[in-house]
Amino acid sequence: MKKVFTRLAAVASTLVLAAGISLGAASAADEEGATPHYPLKKPKEQSWSFAGPLGQWDIGQLQRGLKVYSEVCAACHSLRLVSYRNLAGLGYTDAQIKNFAAEYEVTDGPNDDGEMFERPALPTDRFKSPYSNDKEAAAANNGALPPDMSLLAKARAPERGFPTFIFDIFTMYAENGPDYIHSLLTGYEDAPEGKEPGDGLFYNPYFVSGSALAMASPLSDELVEYTDGTPQTVDQYSRDVSAFLMWAAEPGLADRKQRGFIVIIFLLVLAGLLYFTKKKIWSDVAH
Repeated sequence: MKKVFTRLAAVASTLVLAAGISLGAASAADEEGATPHYPLKKPKEQSWSFAGPLGQWDIGQLQRGLKVYSEVCAACHSLRLVSYRNLAGLGYTDAQIKNFAAEYEVTDGPNDDGEMFERPALPTDRFKSPYSNDKEAAAANNGALPPDMSLLAKARAPERGFPTFIFDIFTMYAENGPDYIHSLLTGYEDAPEGKEPGDGLFYNPYFVSGSALAMASPLSDELVEYTDGTPQTVDQYSRDVSAFLMWAAEPGLADRKQRGFIVIIFLLVLAGLLYFTKKKIWSDVAH
């Protein structure tokens, strides 16, 4: 047993030493002007209602996030994997969903004459994309293709590195996607001297693929009207749309956590019953 603990201690020391060496190497690389590691700034960890093993959706926040997406983000970004009928998960009735979908025109067909035609969207339709294809989307945005937002909160989740990811296992932290989106939307700033981005690019140290991106800051205070008294600020808009995009990427998140909690309780009770059953069966057997 003593040898086992000695080996474990040696392994831990090696990991710590390796981490220190890598950090030192990274620092030295930065000083030498080598290519930096993106994002330049780590996303700021936020407090979310859906975080942790017992997290639940804040329906009011999700509805506000849908409003921000519809009035701001939908002008450039699609939501191709989400159907209008999925909005039932946000607390909307069938009639409300039908009216919401009918505000958009989608292409259908062919009809009896073999021609495509436009019709009001139905709850079964997917969210209408702002462009008919990717080439049109890129051409309208100076060659930069706006990413689809259906899975953005899961796809854009920067790694938190050693040793943070170890603690994330025990805290069940999985909100780095919404943290990243919030930090990106609120993180636009003036570029440092000598690092000005090129034409059509905007400096943002939270961007995961570089120091600048083609999207200008899309939000400003009082841009979207809230009717529930929630502050109409960039920070609040960013939080709401980030939560909405997390829901879009994993609408069953809260249900999964609830089922998982029930399963854990069941396994604990089962383990206790098995233990006392074993004690009962073997109580009269001489050892």
